[in-house]
Amino acid sequence: MLSDIEIAQKAPLQRIADLALERLGIDSRHLVPHGHYKAKIHLDYLQSLQDRSDGKLVLVTAISPTPAGEGKTTTTVGLGDALNRVLSPSGKKAMICLREPSLGPVFGLKGGAAGGGYAQVVPMEDINLHFTGDFSAIALAHNLLSALIDNHVHHGNDLGIDVRRIAWRRVMDINDRALRQIMVGLGGPANGYPRQDGFDIVVASEIMAIFCLATSLGDLKQRIGNIVIGSTASGKAILARDLQAHGAMAALLRDALAPNLVQTLEYTPAFIHGGPFANIAHGCNSVLATRSALKLADYVVTEAGFGADLGAEKFIDIKCRKANLRPSAVVLVATIRALKYHGGMDVAEVAREDLGALERGIVNLERHIDNVRECYGLPCVVAVNHRTHDTTAETELLLSRTAARGIKAIVARHWAQGGAGAEELAQEVVRLCAQPSTMRFVYEDKACLWDKMKAIATRVYGAADIRAESKVRSQIERLQQDGYGHYPVCVAKTQYSFSTDAKLRGAPRDHIVDVREVRLAAGAQFVVMICGDVMTMPGLPKAPAAHAIDIDDRGRILGLF
Repeated sequence: MLSDIEIAQKAPLQRIADLALERLGIDSRHLVPHGHYKAKIHLDYLQSLQDRSDGKLVLVTAISPTPAGEGKTTTTVGLGDALNRVLSPSGKKAMICLREPSLGPVFGLKGGAAGGGYAQVVPMEDINLHFTGDFSAIALAHNLLSALIDNHVHHGNDLGIDVRRIAWRRVMDINDRALRQIMVGLGGPANGYPRQDGFDIVVASEIMAIFCLATSLGDLKQRIGNIVIGSTASGKAILARDLQAHGAMAALLRDALAPNLVQTLEYTPAFIHGGPFANIAHGCNSVLATRSALKLADYVVTEAGFGADLGAEKFIDIKCRKANLRPSAVVLVATIRALKYHGGMDVAEVAREDLGALERGIVNLERHIDNVRECYGLPCVVAVNHRTHDTTAETELLLSRTAARGIKAIVARHWAQGGAGAEELAQEVVRLCAQPSTMRFVYEDKACLWDKMKAIATRVYGAADIRAESKVRSQIERLQQDGYGHYPVCVAKTQYSFSTDAKLRGAPRDHIVDVREVRLAAGAQFVVMICGDVMTMPGLPKAPAAHAIDIDDRGRILGLF
């Protein structure tokens, strides 16, 4: 059996200029090629599409992730290919919108994020390793602001920045637990003032969030200028604009802001742009890419990170709210293996048939179904991402349980068969998109920040309540008083459970969500509530994926998955 990277490397690719013209009608003069198989699209061309009508938007989300795997990106790719197969007779077309992989999980535990098997976006190695340099540009812009802050303090601190209240940390796109808390400015007066600092991973950066929510270069620059980097001793907010940082930062991001165009193994066009994690950020690809795809295709398939309690909630309450997007249908991805894990099986045993574990674990899927339909008000279909160890009895049990809830579940074999293995899923998506749906937010804009957080916890996570130490509660109340109460809430918590305890599988109820920290993202226009022990700078596992990645004498990447 071929590995993912071997499948990708053996696949014949279409030159990106030819694909853009044949599949999307985009002339080569509107492209900025990065080699033969990937390109950026000029922003002025995308702006010229605004008078076109929008296609149908399909959101792919999943059950709570497990070590057994679910395959959300693989399903997004396979569904895009399948839609083009079933739409071909009508002359309609589909494309997909994904996030860019972070080097943190590529070299860490998860591996790459370009799909798998015969449902991949390519060139897979480029996409997973640096791609077109967008993440590097975001890190540079972020760290430029960090440097300008310390430089301003060193040269007299005319703005009166209180170094104890600087909220802007540094970033890098590698998991490195040693950098979570650091000291800077050591070594005497020539090196600035000593202070405590730290690093987050690039995907947790507010610049990443701004990048993915900005609608133009002007909007990008405006949002960067509104970043609150800290305050004076009296509590006056200091903005990036006050440091005259926003112009140079936007200049670093100019080229990166244009969406990246690549292809699937079956030549479905794909925008891959931006990449915030859904457990510590809002977890969606860029608004520019999604909006542009809706002008270029009749159906656009996009994904939101992790489970429907995290990525889908933020997709609805942040991205759709800010960008006026309305999905027509939701695809909820599950594997029988993962559901058995939620039912209590050890990950090493999930290939073995166990109807009892599966029945216990299905409650996780059912909670996500209820959230999609009742909290978000959207029609959905369950995509059962087929694995070779799935038994007939297990499959029948899963299909019957979802049918009893009034939801259709479809076994999809796109990993092994490409788009042909997901045609039934594509047909059901087309049917759902033809029906009227009314998307709902989990909370209203006018609700206070505390009540927004409580609504997410109780309605989506099944919690009994939320709580916070008095210091954190005071910070939230201060943000409310300072005029940020109308912002959405972006919850940072473990992705592995509806609770803040990663070990609580299935669908726990009546737990308490502890809000540990609150951070203002004034440029992105949301408030981050950090819950439980989630980290904004992950660490590497004992045996990181980096150990398996190599390169041969001909320059071929090996061991990437």
